[in-house]
Amino acid sequence: MSGHRRGEVAQTNLKSIERGILFQISLLAAAALMFESTLTRFLAVAQYYHFAFLVVSLALLGFGASGSILHFKLIFRRSASGFDANSAGRRLLVMASTGFAGSVVFAYLIVNLLPFDSYRIAWDSSQVFLFALYYLSLTIPFLFVGLGVGGSLMLFREQNQQVYASNLAGSATGVLTAPIAMWAAGVPGAVVGVVLIGLAAGIIGSRKLIHPGRNLMILLALVGLGVFMYLTGMNFAGRAPLGMALSPYKGLTNILRIPGARTIFAKWNALSRIDVVSGGNIRLMPGLSYAFPKNPPEQLGLAIDADSVQPITLTHPDHFEASGYLPETIAFWLRPEAKSLVLEPGGGLGVIQALAAHARSVTAVVNNPLVVEALDSTAGEFNIYRDKRVTLVGSSAREFLNGTYESFDVIFIPLTDNYKPVASGAYSLTETYLYTVEALEGILGKLSDHGIFVATRWLQIPPSEEIKYLAITVDALSNRGIDRLSDKFIAFRSIQTMTILLQPDGWNLEEIKAVRSYCETRRYDLIWAPDITKDDVNRFNLLPEPYYYEAANRLINTRDREEFYNSYEYRIEPPIDDQPFFFHFFKWAQTPQVLAAIGHVWLPFGGSGYLVLVALLILIVSLSMLLIGIPYLVSIRSSIQRDKNRKSNQDDRKPWHSLAVLLYFSSIGVAFMLIEIPLIQRSILMLGHSIYAFSVVVFVLLCASSLGSLFSGTPRYEPRWAMAALTAVALITVLISDEFIQYALGWSFYAKVVGMTVCLIPIGFLMGVPFPIGMKQLVGEDDQLIAWAWAINGCASVIASVLVAILVLSTGISPVLFLGAGFYLLATIILLLANRGLSAVSALL
Repeated sequence: MSGHRRGEVAQTNLKSIERGILFQISLLAAAALMFESTLTRFLAVAQYYHFAFLVVSLALLGFGASGSILHFKLIFRRSASGFDANSAGRRLLVMASTGFAGSVVFAYLIVNLLPFDSYRIAWDSSQVFLFALYYLSLTIPFLFVGLGVGGSLMLFREQNQQVYASNLAGSATGVLTAPIAMWAAGVPGAVVGVVLIGLAAGIIGSRKLIHPGRNLMILLALVGLGVFMYLTGMNFAGRAPLGMALSPYKGLTNILRIPGARTIFAKWNALSRIDVVSGGNIRLMPGLSYAFPKNPPEQLGLAIDADSVQPITLTHPDHFEASGYLPETIAFWLRPEAKSLVLEPGGGLGVIQALAAHARSVTAVVNNPLVVEALDSTAGEFNIYRDKRVTLVGSSAREFLNGTYESFDVIFIPLTDNYKPVASGAYSLTETYLYTVEALEGILGKLSDHGIFVATRWLQIPPSEEIKYLAITVDALSNRGIDRLSDKFIAFRSIQTMTILLQPDGWNLEEIKAVRSYCETRRYDLIWAPDITKDDVNRFNLLPEPYYYEAANRLINTRDREEFYNSYEYRIEPPIDDQPFFFHFFKWAQTPQVLAAIGHVWLPFGGSGYLVLVALLILIVSLSMLLIGIPYLVSIRSSIQRDKNRKSNQDDRKPWHSLAVLLYFSSIGVAFMLIEIPLIQRSILMLGHSIYAFSVVVFVLLCASSLGSLFSGTPRYEPRWAMAALTAVALITVLISDEFIQYALGWSFYAKVVGMTVCLIPIGFLMGVPFPIGMKQLVGEDDQLIAWAWAINGCASVIASVLVAILVLSTGISPVLFLGAGFYLLATIILLLANRGLSAVSALL
């Protein structure tokens, strides 16, 4: 580096960072993470799934793009006569904060106006283009955040650990603020809060640039905008520009199309949006026999996140005659006066069904308190959760099963999600911890002697969803050491549903006869029974072939279940807690068929969930190559030019130095994502909901990483040992996290949060170390290399955030966590090479 440049750097760092600048950075980072968290709820309502990995990738792509912009010094330039870093920092952060606030409003409008629908990507090729616009518009706010934080890292290179720590601490605050804002004002109100915090960061820094009276007017205008957005968002069933645009295929959208339907309850909490609809002749009774001679009772429709419309049945249990024509009722008839457990009954149909069948008592486990509040507000005297025979438990099903010592005569999982064809792939990415082998093992452990488990799933053609649940049943029984599997369960079907009755003690002849009689009079077709023959099947709801019986027979009687799973046309391996994707049916072998069908027909095999990932991966890899590659080529050209102009090559940077930076910063970027996102997914089981898992895991990791970043600037700090410790702790975390979560499932919510925090602090602290280490290797280099490192870290992280979703679906959570630890090991090796007497940056290779 030339003497002029060295003097310039020294001039830059004569003054320490102003506290106000660090506070601005924290506010901007808080607004960014609050926006990230809010987007997970927005996407869950608008596009079927929370897409946490997608939201993370949005932010990181923005950061990567900002690094490329900073590389070309488009934001600020140093002058030869001296440079005031604090003044430049204030100006930079004013620009970044106001740009962020404005772009959040712009992006929110765009994504509500674009007719993108992830459900239609299966057969509508134009959705890929709309998805790119959707994605890029949401990236713009994070671009401004990246400019603010990345530019500050350049300006205050020797205090980069303070900048990075402020960024992480602010981000952690934003993660906690988001659920509170959504609980108070829903997604539209939370978005307004994001805008206000972003502008506040700009106003603090612009105290000398903007008149105080104008600041007050800006704030008042934004408050008015917030109120308008909130009120508009209260009714979002249409395509309201400032509300929320919904997929036309979502359950709430469809039910509101029925003449006479109207919304009578609408409310947000941090977990969901709940709407209750009346009118429209709503009739929702999955599996109801067509032999039922009367009209069903009046019902309301309860929609969770604008989908999964469930019935609120407006009748007393003693008058609910339709109960005797629903498929699950036979379980309660076989166990008169049963002590019953109903898991996640939603609007309460399963509870009223149990009481109508004379269950002695019902324990109803409802994870979302807003569901109960909706019934309190709309069902009146017919609120089944207020029946004196019902014990209401507010927790997740897995939490309750692990925490209770009670046993039950009948355990019932009602069918509460809407029918979605497997071909749509709408729920492929959804983590569902109630439909895993471990979940069913826990259920079987809570059955009393001769107890019955009953569950219903939708029928698919060809068989897929229902056969996958049968596979869960078979594996759970096998894992508990139960033999003669064919004698343990009975399955039968209506026109649209399959019901499984499972009794680990086996069925006696009288019970089998009672089930056969029930099926005969209700016109249900047997799929499996201990004494079934081929003549017993396909009698009432005729199909060209007895597909469901044949699939069940192959599954139950095969000697090699793994071979059966591998040869089946769908992915029907029973999901486990490490791979909790019940609705994922796609196989990589089907890729040619899926690609050939794009834009022509509905995709087979549930491929659209993967198509979203593949389309996103192609998009971000292309963008990342541009964002990293162009600055790299320019850097090579500049390096060659400097070689011609310098007499001494003591401080020369050769092109392969850039490759060294690429290796280190991409390794730590990939590693962070491969650890963070799987830990979020795994924590959903423990904490009961994705928003809780996202908030707790990200908050703890960011807080601890902030402290780790500050620690990296202390005199006694030793980079090599910190990186080695990070690799070791990452491996330990992978090994113990699953066991700890299983052990702590039955704890209270707050105890679980404390336990999770204690487990995550060590790895979080050490994950804050690698980035400042890398930046310190670049002290003395020019601004372009620092900006390029920021771009590399962001782009590598965004690619990893999508890859992790693909890898977890394919291999499970634990292998991806091990891979993350492996990338930290790679970064550690690179750093150890740097301490063998080689020059700073080049040694990173």
